[in-house]
Amino acid sequence: MNSSLKRVRIPLALLSLAALTAACGGSDGGSGSVSEEVTVWMYPVIADPKANADYWQSLEKAYEKKYSDAKLTIEQQPWDNRDEKLATAFSGGKGPDVVVLQPDQIPQYLANGSLAPVDGAIKGHADKFLPTALEVLSSDGKAYGAPIYHTITTTLYNKKLLDRAGIKNPPATWDDIKAAAPKLKAAGLATLDYSASNEATLNLNFYPLLWQAGGRVFSEDGKSVAFNDDKGVAALTFLTDLYEQGAVPKTAMNNVNVLADQALGKQQVAMGFTNSGRDFAVAEEAWGKENVLVGAPLTGAKQAAFGVPGALGINAKGNKEGAEQFINFMTQPDQIKSLGQATGFLSPRTDVTVPSDSPHAKKLQDALAFVVPGESSPVARQLMGILAPEIQAALTGKKSPQQALDAAAERGDDLLARQR
Repeated sequence: MNSSLKRVRIPLALLSLAALTAACGGSDGGSGSVSEEVTVWMYPVIADPKANADYWQSLEKAYEKKYSDAKLTIEQQPWDNRDEKLATAFSGGKGPDVVVLQPDQIPQYLANGSLAPVDGAIKGHADKFLPTALEVLSSDGKAYGAPIYHTITTTLYNKKLLDRAGIKNPPATWDDIKAAAPKLKAAGLATLDYSASNEATLNLNFYPLLWQAGGRVFSEDGKSVAFNDDKGVAALTFLTDLYEQGAVPKTAMNNVNVLADQALGKQQVAMGFTNSGRDFAVAEEAWGKENVLVGAPLTGAKQAAFGVPGALGINAKGNKEGAEQFINFMTQPDQIKSLGQATGFLSPRTDVTVPSDSPHAKKLQDALAFVVPGESSPVARQLMGILAPEIQAALTGKKSPQQALDAAAERGDDLLARQR
């Protein structure tokens, strides 16, 4: 097979309108229908644009069939600049009634009074969610996001490349990676792919290594950063040592967590450590299914993986009663299962398993045991913009790992101090 990797359209299990309508017959915890219009801002959680649009259009019809007096409008929004657009809408007293949020967005919108609790919407089944999912979406005992799906990342290996280097057991720990690097280099290959671009989220590059080292981004009380302690230095040193040896490819500097564009996708590097089910499908198409191996999350001082609940939040200035009704509908087992089949994501509920014919489904499900759903802070997004260039400086040898992390920590602590 050609080693160059093309972008492929991943076939997704998209339920028909009839199936969605039938799914609406499950218990939803409510007996009435809210007649006011509810507007939802939805993002492309389904990879295929047409499938994404068709799914939500079908769900609109199914919802309005169940609640005959309700009017549901699901507006498709792009991922690009979503924070800026949502912040502008909220500050102007407008915006949607319901919006998809990730945990690290909640503190910033909660701080300016833009979000209302979702506890009423999940009353009666709040205990059915994964504890980590609901915990990271909560503040002061109230939930501000209702999980509707859960992502998880884990290791992805190219068996053909490991075989070429004579490596029988895929590297599962930091020590394994260090030991494998010289063998892969002798075979003309890099070991571990990484995304060091300023545009790449640290949740999919440095932070998992930090958590595997036993470290944290923020202190326990959230008043200072913690990534420049000895655990943070160990994580960055592990990375810079690999980069200096050529075990992390130089192309890492331009990577933005897109498998098709990276050395891993192009079969120039043997493994990645923050890959998703979508990546596995792309790799199978390009490498051949026989060459795709999926493992457990990497282990450093501890085992950890990034995964995040995708949640629905309520605009504090919107139609809260209608928003609660829609969220209650979306968090029921039938909708969780339906959305999971369409997106390829996992269930955020402990009593619901999304059916899957993927041979890697169990590996992903097992990885949830090690999930770290990010670290919430009003400055979480801004801090990434401060830390990413310093990691680049360490990788290129302009600064030592300690110097780079200390420089970012000084600015990060200043950023946090201005929030008080």
